[in-house]
Amino acid sequence: MTPTIPPNSPFAQRRAGILLHPTSLPGEYDCGQLGAEAFRFVDFLVAAGLRVWQMLPLGPTHSDYSPYQCTSVHAGNPRLISLQRLVEWGWLDAVANCEGKCTDVWRAEQLQVARAGFQRKASDYERAEFTDFKEQHSDWLNDFALYEALRAEQHHRGWFDWSPALRDRQVDALSEARRRLAAQCEQSAFIQYVFFKQWHALRDYANQNGVWLFGDVPIFVAYDSADVWARRDCFRLDNAGRLEVVAGVPPDYFSATGQRWGNPHYRWDRIEQDGFSWWIERMRTQRELFDLIRIDHFRGFEAFWEIPASAETAIDGHWVKAPGERLFQALKDSFHELPLVAEDLGIITPEVDALRQRFGLPGMKILQFAFGGQADNPYLPHNHEPLSVVYTGTHDNDTTLGWYLSLDDHTRAYLHEYLGNPTEPMPWSLIRTAFASVATLAIIPLQDALDLDGGHRMNTPGVTEDNWRWRFDWEQMPEDLATRLRNLVGLYGR
Repeated sequence: MTPTIPPNSPFAQRRAGILLHPTSLPGEYDCGQLGAEAFRFVDFLVAAGLRVWQMLPLGPTHSDYSPYQCTSVHAGNPRLISLQRLVEWGWLDAVANCEGKCTDVWRAEQLQVARAGFQRKASDYERAEFTDFKEQHSDWLNDFALYEALRAEQHHRGWFDWSPALRDRQVDALSEARRRLAAQCEQSAFIQYVFFKQWHALRDYANQNGVWLFGDVPIFVAYDSADVWARRDCFRLDNAGRLEVVAGVPPDYFSATGQRWGNPHYRWDRIEQDGFSWWIERMRTQRELFDLIRIDHFRGFEAFWEIPASAETAIDGHWVKAPGERLFQALKDSFHELPLVAEDLGIITPEVDALRQRFGLPGMKILQFAFGGQADNPYLPHNHEPLSVVYTGTHDNDTTLGWYLSLDDHTRAYLHEYLGNPTEPMPWSLIRTAFASVATLAIIPLQDALDLDGGHRMNTPGVTEDNWRWRFDWEQMPEDLATRLRNLVGLYGR
């Protein structure tokens, strides 16, 4: 049975948007930033009649840049901070020339200079704002700042390889470290203050122009993260902090051996004993950042794939039940409304569907998964339901043009027949199909709107090299793109 959408739901009105992670914004440095280009992208969305900007998780990444393996579930990624905005605020005199090598070390040096400028030039209001930020976020910020300082001191070794006293958070060792690294901790707090200040300016601008920001929450947490170090009691680790089991998924569309993600699993019994406060606080931060939130790997809240830590692949795992209904009820009790989208891809059972429908959460419909030759394929448009989000593809898929060019003749013929043998070339015939769907929200990766081939995909699951680095350039954007998208918005009532 298709659930009804309440009139006050954020999904009660048809909308359309673009999927683009902020790191993919253009600019002169090695990573997109929350400066002029981000505001310009909002202007493009407005011109195109698009009212949603979807992105990936915003946390600080490890060296692989994966936004799904962050060092904190609360903190923002310093690489996204606009240094030019700091110049405009008067905290930097100028951005130092990085000579084409904008390393994290160079960026950290710029932020050090900015903090010195803040200490000299900040207004009383800005100083009070920084103090308020630290107080409001102290539940996670203090541990994160110390973790960052210790990790730098430890030459970026994981917390599980630190001395037992620091690894196990012995009181005396932590007190001494906070004294020794006080300046570094304050710098880390300043960086987070700057990130949140810049983010809120962007969100305010987007909202004032009728655009919602649509975020992403990974179900799992990186092993080497402030969250696991600070709350080992919430995770399946042994007395030395070593992994007992890890997360992943069984063999699927993306991998014949499944995916061994390596994240620690939760001790759900302990998290539940605490009233799910860990998850409630995590969601509180995300609601501060976003208007809509995608819950990655939603099926893991009904049952998750548990893999022995010693196993090399995901094949040896098994399913374990999770307390999803009680968790989402606790979230609903805390926030009253849940502006969440369930990433319900993969092996979806009736129990997973029931959990999603129990809380009125839209699922996802991926058109690249639709054309397997069977009329009951849930991703085919005639099987869509209004309470869902339709995509041509996601950040884990090839671009739609790349996907289309790789299809075998039989699948391509079936695709053409299903779409009515359109004269409109790929990817636009599939973009039009997404806009025409009954799904309440249609999201198009920017690569598809730009007609880009598989050389521009964001991520290839199971491959560790060259992911998460794609960026676009305004020169790739046709002059009539906003008009073309706006026409589709009007034609299909979005």
